[in-house]
Amino acid sequence: MYNYDEYYKWERVLIKESAIFWGYFSYRDWEMHLAASPKGLCYVLWSNKPFRVLEIWVNKYFPQADLICNQDKLKPYIIQLEKYLKGWRHAFDIPLDLQGTCFQISVWKTLLNIPYGTTKTYSQIAREINNPKAVRAVGKAIGANPVSIVVPCHRVIGKDGTLTGFAGGIEIKEKLLRIEGISNIKS
Repeated sequence: MYNYDEYYKWERVLIKESAIFWGYFSYRDWEMHLAASPKGLCYVLWSNKPFRVLEIWVNKYFPQADLICNQDKLKPYIIQLEKYLKGWRHAFDIPLDLQGTCFQISVWKTLLNIPYGTTKTYSQIAREINNPKAVRAVGKAIGANPVSIVVPCHRVIGKDGTLTGFAGGIEIKEKLLRIEGISNIKS
């Protein structure tokens, strides 16, 4: 059987990224750091997490790369995020560089198909990836989503309609859903 994860690990070692660029994004009371590889946006770090979290993540997935502050490199991502937060953009068309296991990436790609203004449950996501018994694993993969908002993990809620964990905090998850016109949520 072909082991994609093993191949992917070696592929990352062979493709030596020279730099991961990071920048700062602030909108109203929202603050975050963004990071991008030459392939696309790869990390969103919320202000409730220390910068060290980003450094550790970059070292894990891009061990040969330098982490370099460069606001200009992050401008295309910042522009689309700001338009989304203002309610002017319903979908993103920025390139992404998703780093994770095959399972995680399959979950994140499924999240990308949740339409703006709608929600799904963890069990619905598990069924969509043809693994209905993997509800907890789906939750864990969603919790590991490195590109919040763009990969819309905020659109996943509990089976009973309650809000569940989010990297930026439940309050921010609720605000994101309200931006999308979803108001029938339980906190």
